[in-house]
Amino acid sequence: MKKWVVRFASLLLFNVLVLLVVGWLTPARVGWAALWAGIVMTAIVIWIKPLVEKWFRSMAARSASRRTKAGEKLVEFLLAFAVAFIVWLATVLLSGVSVGGGIFGAFWGWVVPPVILLVGWAVYGAIDDRVEARAGALYDRATRGRTAADGRGAPRPEASASADPIATYPGADPSGAPARGRRDDGLTDEQRRMLDELG
Repeated sequence: MKKWVVRFASLLLFNVLVLLVVGWLTPARVGWAALWAGIVMTAIVIWIKPLVEKWFRSMAARSASRRTKAGEKLVEFLLAFAVAFIVWLATVLLSGVSVGGGIFGAFWGWVVPPVILLVGWAVYGAIDDRVEARAGALYDRATRGRTAADGRGAPRPEASASADPIATYPGADPSGAPARGRRDDGLTDEQRRMLDELG
């Protein structure tokens, strides 16, 4: 569960940034729809994109033996672009993102955003381990704080009673007076207890 939450959250943040860049560089109007569009795009990228890629690659593999190296690279780019175009099309249809009109607007609003998505995915692929590790650390900190607030992380009464360093120090006087002969050694009761446990 944690793995999916962390991956979804980190990819969502990255997709929202990419969508804002798309809205800034193209006639596509993203605006406040970036958050919902980011959620839609993240869900598509995680669960649908791998299936579409697999389907396209299986179709392209049938004619792989008849292509040159340059042809293979071109087919790989076209497949990646087709997948990005489908993701962009689904995002536009399922969110509040809209594409500007006119022939010029159609080119910049439908063809350029998939290229920006490809660049964004390449960047995310290069840094995803670090981003997800950071997001995982934030998730752990948030869930630890929630557990403590719920009272599940509160110390047990018997544990808090034994936390007193004088009470747990072997040979200590229950009245709290330091053990005889140890008063002037410069150590605290906690340090003495640790040294006794080591020795």
